[in-house]
Amino acid sequence: MLQDTLYHSHLPSLELTQRGKVRDIYALDEQHMLIVTTDRLSAFDVILPDPIPGKGAVLTRVSKFWFAFSRNLIQNHLTDISLEAVLPDAQLRAQVADRAIVVRRLKPLPVEAIVRGYLVGSGWKDYQKTGALCGIHLPAGLRLADKLEQPIYTPSTKAEVGEHDENVDFAYTVKLLGQSLAEQVRDASLAIYCQARDYAAQRGILIADTKFEFGLDEQGQLVLIDEVLTPDSSRFWPATDYQPGSNPPSFDKQFVRDYLETLDWNKQPPAPHLPAEVIEKTAAKYAEAQTRLLG
Repeated sequence: MLQDTLYHSHLPSLELTQRGKVRDIYALDEQHMLIVTTDRLSAFDVILPDPIPGKGAVLTRVSKFWFAFSRNLIQNHLTDISLEAVLPDAQLRAQVADRAIVVRRLKPLPVEAIVRGYLVGSGWKDYQKTGALCGIHLPAGLRLADKLEQPIYTPSTKAEVGEHDENVDFAYTVKLLGQSLAEQVRDASLAIYCQARDYAAQRGILIADTKFEFGLDEQGQLVLIDEVLTPDSSRFWPATDYQPGSNPPSFDKQFVRDYLETLDWNKQPPAPHLPAEVIEKTAAKYAEAQTRLLG
């Protein structure tokens, strides 16, 4: 099962600049870089020791689909440069085939742009404590997984590997980015979410929430970067199983989070190993999300 996985990429012909939670990033030149999406999985901001077969390829295909889907709303960091052009060695290229993209090198913004359409996850926990989410007061009496009247923008800080993101209010992002740019990030996030939500709903998937990342190009224009509406950055629920008051089964890594919540683990490194059954079911969920969304 693990023969088709990639936990760490090794491309000696290129300069490795970063190993993130999931992605390995290589410098190509001053304007471009290569992003390799591995089969690593992080939960509670901790990288797990077991890869999920096929996950990196799924994330790459799904992201490329959504980048194209949202181009009417915002530009993105993808380029037309082929993998063959930057990795002429066929053996090295085969190692990262279907999971590598060449992108523009941009200045990332220090904000996780999160949009929630349903009350779940850390949003549900915050609502139970305060009746609000990132400074936005919500109606009383909402249940777990209730659909919100309108999607809401709930940004968070962008933590380093091993650290935890923290929910913040919109005013905090204004301090970080300035009023105009903070509004651009918020408005773009909501627009992309709403357009994707309607598309996914036609294919039997509810997008409960999702995270976007943005950067700035040399002209200071906002650009969509990283990954988009993947099973790693989003909660996908099957519409047929949705019922307010309970956490629906999902097509994403929430399945792994739910398993980890049953363990006596303090959510600090090192993370525990996953049973083969959990790995296999998680891989199947990623694959099904791709099939439903892309056909």
